[in-house]
Amino acid sequence: MARLDNKKVAILATNGFEQSELEHPLKALREAGAEVHVVSPESGEIKGWEGSDWGTSVKVDELLDDAQPDHYDGLVLPGGQINPDLLRANPTAVEFVKAFWAAGKPIGAICHGPWLLVEAGVLKGNKVTSYHSIKTDVINAGGDWEDSECVCENGLVTSRNPDDLPAFSAKVIEEIAEGRHNKRAA
Repeated sequence: MARLDNKKVAILATNGFEQSELEHPLKALREAGAEVHVVSPESGEIKGWEGSDWGTSVKVDELLDDAQPDHYDGLVLPGGQINPDLLRANPTAVEFVKAFWAAGKPIGAICHGPWLLVEAGVLKGNKVTSYHSIKTDVINAGGDWEDSECVCENGLVTSRNPDDLPAFSAKVIEEIAEGRHNKRAA
């Protein structure tokens, strides 16, 4: 597996993130050598969602208001229904995502995480996947949706659900390791 020594990655999340969709990439990125910060509009801790109830809390490393996209080499957007729905209504979170896209930095979004990509206007013309219930949202935003475990185009890594986490995490690590400052960055 690729190494991410000297790389910094932001995981943007708030209360209601899908527990495994934050924890699995966080662990995989750290094991690959990355410095990973959980970035959130809330300070202290945020609580996950697991199954049909609240899960466990995760420490917030940096407040969204203080986070600088240029300090990071990549971004991960976990899903869950609550987390991305709250974040897509937060203008600072949407601008944070747009800044990564404009800089050509890799972005990984899983499950309902692509709702933030819809709001940020970054899907047009890109092959993507997501949780099946937001397929129409993704298509209406210009994404070329497909039902695949992991889809990657222009440094944008997307997956459908927690079953896809191993492939998702591996591809996010690969994209960050290769420093995909690609053709979408002017």
